[in-house]
This record gives sequence, structure tokens and C-alpha cells, in this order.
Amino acid sequence: MGRASIFVYIGVAVVLLFFLSRSPHNHHSSTHRHRRLRLRSNFTLTPSHHHSHHDHVAFDPLVAEIERRREDKQWEMEHLRHNHPELVHEDDYDDSAPGHESQPEWEDFMNAEDYLNDEDKFNVTNRLLLLFPKIDVDPPDGFVSEHELTQWNVLQSNREVLHRSQREMDLHDKNHDGFVSFSEYDPPSWVHNSGVGYDMGWWKEEHFNASDADGDGLLNLTEFNDFLHPADSKNPKLHQWLCQEEIRERDTDRDGKINFKEFFHGLFDLVRNYDEETHNGSHHSDNSMDAPARMLFAQLDKDGDGFLSDVELLPIIGKIHPSEHYYAKQQADYIISQADADKDGRLSLTEMIENPYVFYSAIFNDEDEEDDYDYHDEFR
Repeated sequence: MGRASIFVYIGVAVVLLFFLSRSPHNHHSSTHRHRRLRLRSNFTLTPSHHHSHHDHVAFDPLVAEIERRREDKQWEMEHLRHNHPELVHEDDYDDSAPGHESQPEWEDFMNAEDYLNDEDKFNVTNRLLLLFPKIDVDPPDGFVSEHELTQWNVLQSNREVLHRSQREMDLHDKNHDGFVSFSEYDPPSWVHNSGVGYDMGWWKEEHFNASDADGDGLLNLTEFNDFLHPADSKNPKLHQWLCQEEIRERDTDRDGKINFKEFFHGLFDLVRNYDEETHNGSHHSDNSMDAPARMLFAQLDKDGDGFLSDVELLPIIGKIHPSEHYYAKQQADYIISQADADKDGRLSLTEMIENPYVFYSAIFNDEDEEDDYDYHDEFR
């Protein structure tokens, strides 16, 4: 660590002592009453493959670990319910049953939320003091930039995604050799029952083979993770496969290519939404978008035949299927917009500590309104 960094963190230590004396445990003003943190579960047995829906992970790794343990228990119960119903009692799902506890236990604590709201055990100010130097690394200058916060969010997201992929892999790795073959892989029961994605290639051998980067006929954890999350893969075969899937889904006249009408009513909407969210733009009418759509179509149509092939879709596939980095940046931008008091585009330790609940986005309630929750879950 350089001399400048040492001076920066000596200053941070001074600020730490100041804020420890002003932690939320010690003061609640009349205008900022205690707000209870409640866990949010991202668990779903039927995940979406389209970027219109995305589950945000917790900012704090400790909260993320609690949520993972909760989710693992929910996942296990749902898996048993759908695949081995004979082993499950329906009373386990009856929220009205006497003594029913909808949130699994967290180690020695009867309830994970009780742990999060016990400020002797989980003090938000202390957590931010601990996390700040772990985020402020590029460079360690005493401020958290958008880039640093985005990278932090990506790290948390990647841990979450890999955990879920490992859980899925353990389910499909029937011979327990650490790999999944196509014969071992069976689409989830909800795919068979609902047909969602089954007629396309998401659960077929072409997708499996594209994910098999080393071509050995087996998927290791990295390859299986890419199989489940192709938009975040660095494997060019999967990017090509995503383009082919888009053509299969959007090609209404079944000629194997995308004409302008098919492009405009579908793909261009996704590209436009991506660009507008990235640049804080606003939606326009179809008439006003016709010219920009034709311009983009012409740019993509390299051979000038009036159609788009799978190869020609490659430059925009990242906008049709955004990566975790895209969502991580959205989350970072939102947090900075809420906590950046002096509007310099970065966060100081003071700004973070004075806006703790921006980082712990959840459902809050006031002490005297036990059942009246103020929904505040933009990013989690």
C-alpha cells in the first residue's frame, strides 16, 4: 500500500471513531425513526431468460449469505414438492398453520430478520465501515466511484449466480463425478409442464454443445454456469447460439432470417430500451423510431441483402441479452444518485454512513406501524 493510501485510511479511521459514536444504535431522530430490515427472497422455480426481469443481489455479502441459506431451503422444498411429492406434507406450505414460520432459521437465531435488526449483532454503520475499504480499491483514494461500486456489485452477483449454478449442477450430476453430460441433464419439471422455452433451444443438445467450451462432451462448473447464464459467458459459441435463438424466436415467416418488420417489432425495442436506460432517455412513438430503426438495420446488414443473419446480430446481442455488468452498473448508478449529497459523482464514507438504507434496500416499517410497510426494493 502506498504512502498516500496510508494517509487516506488514517483519515478513514478518524471518521470511523466519529461515526461509531453516532451509530444508528445510539440515535433515532423524530424524523428518522427506526426502520426494520426485512429479507427479500429472489427464489423462483421458473426463472426468466429475458432481460425484462432480473433479480438483484444484496449489497452486503453477509446479507447475501443469509439469503442464500434461506433460498437453499426454499429451493430444496420446492424441488421435493415438484419431483418427489410423496416425501412432502402439504402442511409445510400452509401459511395459516398454527406456529407456521415462513422464514427459515438462521443458525442460533430463531429468525434471520431478528438477527439483522439486532444492532448489537448487525450494526449497519459498522458494516459500512468494514465494507468501504473493500470497495474503494481502484484506486484506494477515500472515495467510492461508479466504477468501483459497479465492480463490487458484479462480484456479489457472480458469487450469487455461481452458487445457484453449483446447486443445480449437484442435482443433475447423477454419477457425482463433478461433470454433467447431456444424458444426465434433464430440463426442470416446470419446463416439461409449462413448455416455457422447451420448443426453442434452451434445453436442447445444441445449447449444451455450445456451452461445452473444451468439446469433451461434459460440462464442468464453469461451462454449466455458462449454460445457465449464456449472456455472461465469454464463450463465443454461446454468443452465436444466442443469435441463432433470437432468429428462431423472431422469425415469424420461417425463412431463417430477420426482415425489417421482424426486427422492428421485437429486437429493435430491446435495443432501444437498453440504450434509453443506459442514457436515461425516454420512449418515443413507433413513427418517430422508424428512421433510427432502419438506420441500425442497415448498419447491421453487412451484405446488404435486406435481411439479418445470426452473424449480423452479434453486434447487438449484448443489448438483447444484457450481462450482469449492465445490471450492476444500474444498481451503482441508483445508489450514487441517492447517497451522493454533494453531487460530485462519487461517494465518501460520510455519505455512505449517512444514507445506510440506500445500501440495504429492503422493506422497512416504522416502530409504531408494525404491519404497514413502505415498499422500497428498487435494487436487490
